[in-house]
Amino acid sequence: MMPIMDGFQVCKVLKSDPTTTYIPVVMITALHDTYDKVQGINSGADDFLSKPINDIALFARIRSLVRLKMLIDELRLRGQTNSEISGVIENQIMDYSNQISDASILIIDQDITQSEEICIVLKECFKNVVVSHNISHALKIGIENNYDLIIINVHLAGEEGLKLCSQFRSNVNTRYTPILILLDEQDDNYNLIKALDMGVNDYLVVPLDKNELKARANLQVKRKRYQDALRANLYHNMKMAIKDPLTNCYNRYYFDMHLKNIMKEYSIKGKELSLMMIDVDHFKKVNDNFGHHAGDECLKQIQRRIGENIRAVDLLARFGGEEFIVLLPDTKINEAQMIAERMRCIIAEKPFDFLDSCKVNQTISIGVAQMSYGDSTNQLIENADKCLYKAKNSGRNKVVVQSN
Repeated sequence: MMPIMDGFQVCKVLKSDPTTTYIPVVMITALHDTYDKVQGINSGADDFLSKPINDIALFARIRSLVRLKMLIDELRLRGQTNSEISGVIENQIMDYSNQISDASILIIDQDITQSEEICIVLKECFKNVVVSHNISHALKIGIENNYDLIIINVHLAGEEGLKLCSQFRSNVNTRYTPILILLDEQDDNYNLIKALDMGVNDYLVVPLDKNELKARANLQVKRKRYQDALRANLYHNMKMAIKDPLTNCYNRYYFDMHLKNIMKEYSIKGKELSLMMIDVDHFKKVNDNFGHHAGDECLKQIQRRIGENIRAVDLLARFGGEEFIVLLPDTKINEAQMIAERMRCIIAEKPFDFLDSCKVNQTISIGVAQMSYGDSTNQLIENADKCLYKAKNSGRNKVVVQSN
């Protein structure tokens, strides 16, 4: 307990202040009663841990929460960019995160008795709760339906539970869906740490307390609804002026505005920012040999492959003609180099089928640069462009990185 205000009150104050509401809060206490856990979560805490604290589990939880905050910060920053472009200042993000009674929950557990008990508890809060005991069926319906929360028993047939978490997290349809796993009391930290590092959002230890189950489920659904509101607000206000009509990714105008905002913020905070400039090799030959329709389809498929293989926080834009540009927040230049090399291989290794009669091999060249102190937006872009020029002049289908 704390003097004057206890931890619960401090948490409520932090979460009610617009300047601190987005900062993750982990409450650490000597209290062990489930009532206190529920009170902590209901006061706005992102997690509630009782002493003694396992350092490894704590660090894994912090990494998970930092990733979540990074995603929300990026969505909010893009919303700010969009408001500047459209001339509209949003006073607040559309708020429907508290409207959770119509949420859909998927429970994946081969323990029939346990899963049915969870279902009964959650139906007190949510309209649609689905239980699946079959792993392949669960994966199918989880991807095909827009669930607000997926609950997975981590002990599905060996390590199938963790594998299922990974499959959901890597699929574009479930990339943002919160996942809550069920652990046994006898579990060591291996499953928890591995799950949190692959993007699992929360966990509960069996046997479950129904009040904690409802509190944690409510928290995860509210988080998803909040992120959905951020995205809905962002996309609702977007106009064709900031999207490339051919590839449907951002255009140069939007990219320049967002780059200015993020460089300003990252310069103040001293954070890493990298940039990839991408050029489609010998693109003129595609147009000349197969026609402009084939060229358009080539650009769309290249954009699709790049977009499917970058993080949610990364920003892909069409820079002009056959050039694309990717902004990589919180990324050092050596990490950006590995991402660029992987991207080059993804394009080169699989032929494109934009023609009915044949498959066409296509490659890209990439220049990689990192923001340095005092760089302007033009300087950062120019540095990446110079590296791209070297990649093209040294044979194409290459990655060239800015030297120190």
